[in-house]
Amino acid sequence: MISPRNSSLPCCTTMQTLESPSWARQVWALLWKDLVLEFRTRESITAMVAFAVMAMVMFNFALRLRVDAFRPLAPGILWVTLVFAGTLGLSRSFSNEQVNQCLDGLLLAPYDHSLVFIGKALVNFAFMLLTAALVIPLGAILLDERLAQPGVWLVTALGAMGYAGAGTLIAAMAANTRAREVFLPILLFPLALPLLVAAVIATAGFVDRAPLSEFGAWVGMIVAFIVLFWAAGTLLFEYLVES
Repeated sequence: MISPRNSSLPCCTTMQTLESPSWARQVWALLWKDLVLEFRTRESITAMVAFAVMAMVMFNFALRLRVDAFRPLAPGILWVTLVFAGTLGLSRSFSNEQVNQCLDGLLLAPYDHSLVFIGKALVNFAFMLLTAALVIPLGAILLDERLAQPGVWLVTALGAMGYAGAGTLIAAMAANTRAREVFLPILLFPLALPLLVAAVIATAGFVDRAPLSEFGAWVGMIVAFIVLFWAAGTLLFEYLVES
C-alpha cells in the first residue's frame, strides 16, 4: 500500500510535466513556425525583396531624368521603398492563417493569445530587416549617398520595429474582412505617417552627419511609437481577432 506521503509524488511530477512553457519558448515556437513556413514557400520574402529592388531602381532612373540634385531625397526614397515592401509582407502575415482556419487553432491553444501578436510582429520585423539589408547597400550605390553607416542601420531597425508593430495590429484587425488587402494600407499609412516622417528626418541627420541634438528628438519619437503600438497590440490583439 502506498503511503499518502509517497502518493503525492506522482501527482507533483505530473503537475510539473503539465506546466506550460515560458512565454519566451511560446513566442519562439510561434516565430519558428512562421519562419519555417516562409522559407518553404518564400512567398513574402520574394515579393518584398523584388518589389524593393525594382522600386529603388525605378526611383533612381526617374530622378536622374527629372531632378538635378537628387541625393538629398535618398532618405525619403529609402523609407518609401521599405514601407511599401513591408506592407506586402504584412498583408500576407495573417492571410496564411485563414487557410483551413489555422488562426482559430492558434486561438484555441492554451496560452496567452497576445503572444501570437508578438510572434507575428517579430516575423514581420525580421522580414523588413532582411529587405533593408539588401536595399540599403543598393541605395548607397544607385543614389550615391552614405546610407550604409551605423546610424542609418540603427534608425532602420527602430523604424522597422515600429512599422511591424503597427502593421501587425492593423493586419489582425483586417484579417476577418473580405477586402483586407485594401483595408490594410488605407488604415496603416495614415497611422504610420508620424513614424515615417521621424525616420526620414533621423536618417537624413545621420547621412548628413549633423549633431545628434538636431534630430535626437525624432529618434525618441520612433522609440515612443514602438512602445505605444507594441503595447497596444499586446493588449488588444485577442479582442481584435475574436470580434
